Amino acid sequence: MATVPLLGLARAAQAAPTARLESGLEIWQDPSCGCCEGWVRHMRATGFEVTAHKVADVRPIKAANGVPEALWSCHTAVVDGQVAEGHVPAADVRRLLAERPRAKGRSAPGMPPSPPGMDIPRTPYEVVAFGAPGGARVWARH
Repeated sequence: MATVPLLGLARAAQAAPTARLESGLEIWQDPSCGCCEGWVRHMRATGFEVTAHKVADVRPIKAANGVPEALWSCHTAVVDGQVAEGHVPAADVRRLLAERPRAKGRSAPGMPPSPPGMDIPRTPYEVVAFGAPGGARVWARH
């Protein structure tokens, strides 16, 4: 799998973290999922306007947005036509929106313990790009 230099992450993190986006972020989540609520708090704290949809079954949302089943996590979000599956950090979402790479979205697959909303420090995880020519690939490492 190809990797992306972490320099882009540093630039994304330096972007105005409290600037509001013109288009809001929508998330579909299970009503009883506490870690999803943690991710929503993280996104709002970094300036995203978030609309949460609490649904009994998130799988149809994932499928409708082209998220490969191997990359599924607990919630699915869409912002300005881009998909953020699971606990993708706000800096990565901002980078995605700034760079507009040819891909459907990004995923922090499964339930990694240390991304925003999970908050168990020092456990490495990856964010994977999907829906691009060439298939899924690692886009960022944290």
